[in-house]
Amino acid sequence: MPRKPSNPGRGIHRETPATSYDVALLAGVSQSAVSRCYTPGASISSKTRAKIVKAADALGYRPNAIARGLITRRSNMVAVIITNLTNMAYPEVLFQLNQRLVERGMHLLLFTLSSERNVAQVLEEVWQYRVDGVVAAAHFSDEQTEACHARNLPVVFYNRRSSDPHAGSVCCDHERGVRDLVERLVQAGHHRFAIVGGPPESEVSQLRTRGAIDAIERKRGLVYDIYEGDYRYSGGREAAARIVSARRRADAVICANDALAFGCIDGLRRDHGISVPGDVSVVGFDGVSAVEWASYDLTTVVQPVERMVEAAVDMLLERIENPGLPAEARVFAGAFREGSSARLGTGAGDSRRRAGTATELPG
Repeated sequence: MPRKPSNPGRGIHRETPATSYDVALLAGVSQSAVSRCYTPGASISSKTRAKIVKAADALGYRPNAIARGLITRRSNMVAVIITNLTNMAYPEVLFQLNQRLVERGMHLLLFTLSSERNVAQVLEEVWQYRVDGVVAAAHFSDEQTEACHARNLPVVFYNRRSSDPHAGSVCCDHERGVRDLVERLVQAGHHRFAIVGGPPESEVSQLRTRGAIDAIERKRGLVYDIYEGDYRYSGGREAAARIVSARRRADAVICANDALAFGCIDGLRRDHGISVPGDVSVVGFDGVSAVEWASYDLTTVVQPVERMVEAAVDMLLERIENPGLPAEARVFAGAFREGSSARLGTGAGDSRRRAGTATELPG
């Protein structure tokens, strides 16, 4: 039988913390009703919930997530794995992930990689925390994905693709986005391109760089040079110096992310006195909030972060509930944003160009 609460009044010292059984006895309800009251999405009447909350406040009761996890055999924690490269899009991604998970009664446990080559080491840590699932913004080998599956740990890749028959993936259409950027630049008369990529181990950088090369090589009379960056602002500024000193001066620079583009713009303007976009057009990819800053007003592809995160969370929770679900991939088109960092033939006085706009990419 449930024991009577020793001190049911608010503010009275208790020798031991109140339990859900204490709350149930004081509220005159079952212990399962107390459990439902603190389980997001569980069915419980407003009248019963009010009685339980009142009793819990009087006893100073707080649900014990660890104890609940022992009962349900779930930690209600999701591991999120990202690289610690300065990617300005990730703060928004993490915020959205945390919001969506909290709404579903889950919590985010963050793991960072110095490089995508270090996934094996981080996975060993992830497994120790008995998380319910993984959202990974990093590349896994087939063996690493299979090791998660063997532990009944569902994995959804964010902005990465996977050939594993068990994993899910949510991705922006990188090739389509960069292809549209190239097409618009070519239509505006650009024909000498510099492509500034990210780290060689980054799958996203590879997709964007390859997409730019393929789009350029489909056209006659176009030339390009490739410069390796590191996804950081400093990498873009260093790339600008190499572009300026190159034998073949580019008239358009395609950067693998917005941070590289910001560094490239400042490097061209401040370090070398080159007009952007008068002498050289610069475009990026991601659509971080700083693209709207007046000093950049960047032409870029805006990823639909909110929709992508919502899809990733839904896909992961579906697999936590039903581990047997097959692989699924959802691909989202980005939106083209026209800023004033590139000459695209709209005219310098066009208000759309000055303020920046985002439009869906063509199919």
